[in-house]
Formats: sequence, structure tokens, C-alpha cells
Amino acid sequence: MTNPLLPYVGTLTQVHDLAVGIRLFRVRLEEEAGRQAFADYKPGQFAFLSAFGVGEAPFGIATTPSRSPEPEFAVARVGTVTSALHDLEPGTPVGLRGPMGNWFPMEEFAGKNLVIIGGGIGFAPLRPVIQYALDHRADYCHLTILAAARTPDLLVFREEYADWQAAPDTEFHVTVDVGDEAWKGNVGLVTELQARVEPSPQNAVAITCGPPIMIKFVVQLLQKQGFGPEQIYTTLEMKMKCGLGKCGRCNIGERYVCLDGPVFRHAQILKFVDAF
Repeated sequence: MTNPLLPYVGTLTQVHDLAVGIRLFRVRLEEEAGRQAFADYKPGQFAFLSAFGVGEAPFGIATTPSRSPEPEFAVARVGTVTSALHDLEPGTPVGLRGPMGNWFPMEEFAGKNLVIIGGGIGFAPLRPVIQYALDHRADYCHLTILAAARTPDLLVFREEYADWQAAPDTEFHVTVDVGDEAWKGNVGLVTELQARVEPSPQNAVAITCGPPIMIKFVVQLLQKQGFGPEQIYTTLEMKMKCGLGKCGRCNIGERYVCLDGPVFRHAQILKFVDAF
């Protein structure tokens, strides 16, 4: 039996800047067992990425297998492990453990309008949702995408915005809290943009991810706009060490984010997180 605490060996095949302090890493699995494990990862799942000799940390998988058989991860430089990863170059060996957690039920969303609202690096786990919806465009109705960041240089996946905007039956909006001299787009909080776009709850699901304070106010506004708890999906982040429900670092009451999540309906969250 494979030890789930041992990472598969991988190699960085691509590293590039997404935004200030955020880089995108693509990993090729070198072992057959690793390639099999990551052959069919789902939108919303996560994995532990290792910088050998330093440590590992969990990150949402930022693509789909159909777009890239080599999983990708958006990593912000915020601590020891992420700083070590940022110092690595293509060709460097890394470890990868996963995929873990549940995922956005894209099959259940078929035939519905999708409203996707993301902020900052929180857009990373939403990117595969967009990719999946666009690759199966006939399965879904209207697609609304709202992207946000504190400043323009913190917007991620900007090179893909034009493709999202041009996709059939899709509307794409972007905003920043504070613009700069070169910024010509919307300025204001994502909730201000959300209020202006006013997505309809009719036959719709809303999917959001970003800083916790952003999620809180986005969900509150979605509820005011008529979205019920069963129509709203988000991801939760907690400190994780094992990803297997053993270390107890990510528990919320009797729930473990690594096992029961990270994807939750708002109706589920209401049962165990008073803040929501």
C-alpha cells in the first residue's frame, strides 16, 4: 500500500509570474504511480507541494487535466515554504502529494447559470471551474465571471481574460480596490461590482473564493440578491499538516476541511461556522 504521507517525485516544467509575489508552477510527475494519481483531478481539489529540504504546503490545483496533464499551482510568497518554492527554477525536483479533498460538483451544475466571483489568489481554485465550463460549454447556461484584486498588479491569469470575455454566452467583469495610472477599468470593491452586475439567482449557482472577509460580504450580498444557501458554493482554508484528517489542524467542530471540504455549500457552512 502506498504511504499517503510520502510525496510523489515531480519536476518543475514551468514557472512564471502571475502577479506581484505570485508565481504559477507546473509539475510533471516522474513516477507512474504519481501520474496515475493525478490523471483525473477535479476542480476544487488540492495537493501538497514540497520544496525538498524545506517543507510542504497545501495549494489548490489551478487547472484541469484536459487543459494540462501536469497540475499547476498558484503560489503567493508568504512564508518559509512558499519563499523556497519561489526560488526554484524549471527542472528542479519537487514533491507532490494528493490530489485531496472534494470538488465542485460540475455535473450537478449542468443546465444552470454559473456565477463565479473570485478575489486575488483566491481565483486559483476557480480557474479550473471556468476551464471546465468552457470546455463543456453546451452543458451550462449563462456564465458570469467577476474577478477582483486589491491593485492591478495583483490580478491573476490576466492573459486569459480576453478568452473568457470572448467565450459564448459569457460575461466577464474585473475590478480593483485601488487603481494606478495605467488602469482604465473598474475601481471599487468586488461587492460594488456584484451589486452593479446583479446576477440573477434564477436557475443559478454562485461559486466564490478569495480572502475570508471578501467571501463573507460576497455571500451576504448573494443572499440579498436572492441566492439561497443551497445555491452558493465556496472553499474554506485552514492550516493543514496531513490532509488526511489525522493531525486535527483543520477541524471546525467535527468537520475536517481536508476531508469534508475544501468545497462546501453555504448551507453546510451555516451549520458549523457562526461567522458565516
